[in-house]
Amino acid sequence: MTDVEEADAGSRSRAPEAAGAPGRWRAWLLQGLSEQAARHPGPHRRPRPEQEGHRWWRVMCLTGVDYFSTLGYQPGIAALAAGLLSPLATVVLIALTLFGALPVYRRVTRESPHGEGSIAMLERLLPWWPGKIFVLVLLAFAATDFMITITLSAADAAAHVVENPFAPHWSHSANLSITLVLIGILAAVFLKGFREAIGIAVVLVGAYLAVNVVVLAVAVWHVVGHPVRIRDWTEAMTAAHSSPWAMAGVALLVFPKLALGMSGFETGVAVMPQVQGDPSDTYQRPEGRIRGTRRLLTTAAVTMSCLLLLSSVTTTILIPQNAFKSGGPANGRALAYLAHQYLGQAGGTVYDVSTIAILWFAGASALAGLLNLVPRYLPRYGMAPEWTRAVRPLVLVLMAAAVLITLWFHADVDRQSGAYATGMLVLMLSASFASTVAVHRRGHRWATVGFASITTVFGYTLVANVVERPDGIKIAAIFTVAILVTSFGSRVHRAFELRVGDVRLDPRARRVVRRAAAEGPLQLIAHQPAEQHGNSPGFMPQAPAQVPVGGPPLLLEVSVRDSSDFTADVTVHATEGDGAARLRVQGPTIPNTIAAILLELRDLTGEVPHVYFSWTEGGPVGRLLRFLVFGDGEVATVTREVLRRAEPDPRRRPHVHVS
Repeated sequence: MTDVEEADAGSRSRAPEAAGAPGRWRAWLLQGLSEQAARHPGPHRRPRPEQEGHRWWRVMCLTGVDYFSTLGYQPGIAALAAGLLSPLATVVLIALTLFGALPVYRRVTRESPHGEGSIAMLERLLPWWPGKIFVLVLLAFAATDFMITITLSAADAAAHVVENPFAPHWSHSANLSITLVLIGILAAVFLKGFREAIGIAVVLVGAYLAVNVVVLAVAVWHVVGHPVRIRDWTEAMTAAHSSPWAMAGVALLVFPKLALGMSGFETGVAVMPQVQGDPSDTYQRPEGRIRGTRRLLTTAAVTMSCLLLLSSVTTTILIPQNAFKSGGPANGRALAYLAHQYLGQAGGTVYDVSTIAILWFAGASALAGLLNLVPRYLPRYGMAPEWTRAVRPLVLVLMAAAVLITLWFHADVDRQSGAYATGMLVLMLSASFASTVAVHRRGHRWATVGFASITTVFGYTLVANVVERPDGIKIAAIFTVAILVTSFGSRVHRAFELRVGDVRLDPRARRVVRRAAAEGPLQLIAHQPAEQHGNSPGFMPQAPAQVPVGGPPLLLEVSVRDSSDFTADVTVHATEGDGAARLRVQGPTIPNTIAAILLELRDLTGEVPHVYFSWTEGGPVGRLLRFLVFGDGEVATVTREVLRRAEPDPRRRPHVHVS
């Protein structure tokens, strides 16, 4: 599948054959499971030095299979939304693209240069549980954007298949079946392997842009050669609208329906780790990669803006308005209509083939974006099983969702466009807001005003789109509820895991532990940190009388750093004074951190340690809820359960005593 997987495949392939078919199936399914949450490399390659990767224009093609493929349906959507004013509304869209979305995402590349996008920027703004919940909601809208990209692009590709004159007769009513087949092929590609994604994207984007330039050049020639068509168009507009100001006002009102023409920016940021950096780049300062990604975004935006304007003008002037309606020959395929009309059936078929290929592969770009985002957040939050770090199981889950969405919308391009625009606009709104906060914190006054204005425009565009096409917010709401429910269910299910990555003891702590272990069985007392007020449940204020005779007891003081974190590396520090030695540590939860330290001390000293707690007051349900939310609660009982699950051998399991 990926280079990451191939690196792991060697060791996995040497698994004993006695595992049988289920074992081999599991090994294949989880091949490439990565434990690198913070620097998850995505589905394309293994982590490498920051200067390696691909030239920015090649990565632009991977983004372009999503961005440029919207030419297949954007002119038809614009014609349905704005009618004769489609070119004017497209001009508004282009202005927002070049002076709104482009500056925002150029800022995002600076603030979040490793593919996390604006979600990571906003995650840093909100601490504790509100930040986690906010990220989950944004992930739901990202899933809406990328999933609808897959289904809408496949549906439009099916429309190009069905409308082609050389298509078999039986296919004319098989849009749904063809769409499902295309999604299935996409899933098979990802399950088999996806190493050559960028090479394939370069070929597809190059061919697609070339045939579009040819079609648009021929269309412009026909427009220029027949001035009467331009006159008829302008007369029809003036007859329908009282003044140029009225036309401009209508264009401003309807342009939110054209918002799909801005798709691709979020994908461009998601694939940023693929951009080649400078030899001097580091993970903390990838300046070459940032510069290359900005070139990528700018080139793609300018190219797409030119193509959108030309396609809008030519299709509006040359195609009858009723041909754009649902069921019409230009619905969802306006440029293909012109290609068949002016290049003949053979030339039109060439256009159809290139369009079908890039629309299908646009789903691959979107799926790659999801495979980049999901492993970065959900497993790190404990809100998804560890297998979601592997590509293949996640592909199966996402493709199952794509099938359900396709069946829901009956592979209809127009019905899905609202959901697509909603997810995309929410991400753009979050990116513009995050950029506003970022420049404000740096004291850039005029940049703050500019980004705030862009945020306002995106907010208006989102609200107008939701009011006009509420299907989008319904789909996003379903994704949001599904992600929240499954995420918190997973968090509860995994709450009793060890949840500590690496336990390190500073030199002084090592000396204290070794000295205590040399004098007898290692005894630890769960002790309330001095800086905490009141009695923390499960902690003893002083050494209990029932501590067995042995080595001097050590006071273990654990404080919660951020209870919304699921896992963390911890460092144990030691202090001595008042006749007692203290081990102090911060962790994501108290009982899981205690369990991890006990296991580390066992491995360090070779002896099974003992730990002592006091019984907690209050009901068990309330204490369990405190553990899940605040990280403390029923400390003794939970510590025992975490140890039981982490160490199945009772003889090697640290002993827990409660009084």
